[in-house]
This record gives sequence, C-alpha cells and structure tokens, in this order.
Amino acid sequence: MSTSSPFELTLTALDALHDQDPRHVEVGGEPVPRELWYAQRMSEWLERVHEAPDELLRLAVRAQHLQRWQVPREDYPAGRVGYLTWRRDQGKRAGETTAGLMENAGYSPEDAARVAWMIRKQGLGRDACVQALEDCACLVFLENYFGDFSRTLEHDHMLRIVQKTWGKMSPQAHELALALPMSTEARRLVEEALAG
Repeated sequence: MSTSSPFELTLTALDALHDQDPRHVEVGGEPVPRELWYAQRMSEWLERVHEAPDELLRLAVRAQHLQRWQVPREDYPAGRVGYLTWRRDQGKRAGETTAGLMENAGYSPEDAARVAWMIRKQGLGRDACVQALEDCACLVFLENYFGDFSRTLEHDHMLRIVQKTWGKMSPQAHELALALPMSTEARRLVEEALAG
C-alpha cells in the first residue's frame, strides 16, 4: 500500500514522462532529458515568483511543456498562425494528460480540470496562478534560451519577441528578469525593446 500523497504520485508520474524526452542537455557534464531539465527550472522559478504556491499551481508549472517533443513545431505551418495553433494544441495535450495523471493519483476531477485550465493559460492576466505560470515560462526563456535565440533571428523580429514576452509578465517578473545575467548584446536588445 502506497503512502505517497496524490501530489507526490502526480509529480513522479510527470517527471517519468519528462524523462522520456530523447533530446538531452549537458548539466554538470551529464546528459539530462531536456524536458525534465526545463520542468525543474520552471519549478525553481516558481519559488521566486509566488510566495506560497499550492499543489495545483506546482503541478501546472511542472507540466507546462509535458511531452512537447512528441509534436514538433515543424509539424505545423510556418508563421505566427501556425505557431499559435501549435502552442494551443500543446497546451491542450499537456493539460489533458496532466489531468488524467492527477485523477489516477486521487485528485478530484475539479482539481484536475483547474490544473488543465492553468496549463492552457486561459486566465492569463486575470488569474494569479496562471500569471505565475507565465512568469516562470518567460523567466526560463530569458535566462536559458534568449541569448542563443537572439542570434538566430533578425533584429526587429527579436525586438517584437522581447516586447511581447515583457507584456505577458508581471511587474515582479520584470524585476527578476532585469536582474538576470545577460551578454552585452542581449541586454542591449532588451533595453532597446523596452524603450521602443
């Protein structure tokens, strides 16, 4: 008989799925599944952006990119509409899978539906938990991907990306973002985007 809580069971199940990502990143000289590493970074940021996150928010944050590698961006049309459709479908898939794991672990259908709703980011700008999830996602992007990403796209496109990212973040996340270590080029790009 298991003595694990529904939260622990769900978290373990989520990380087992994250661990299946065939893509890896080097962490301390060891290969780590990219999605598991991302999920861990999301959870670490949550401790800084939300004073007392409850279990449901913790699970939503941990599951935000669940099994994203299974449906690559390249499977959708190029351009903004294709990207937004891919992102919406990914949120729906991650939410449904997470809700199923939660119910299997003993959560109520209502709690599972709440987490799926957060993962889909349907309350962005209106719900504090959804805002915290989005803040984490933006901070993980700025901390870990922005520098490399900014070298692959043309300047004006990157300015728009920074402006849109900034617009989705809370004032607290803005402060955290500005304190991140960045290359001179990346910081210049952020400053130009915010001045524009």
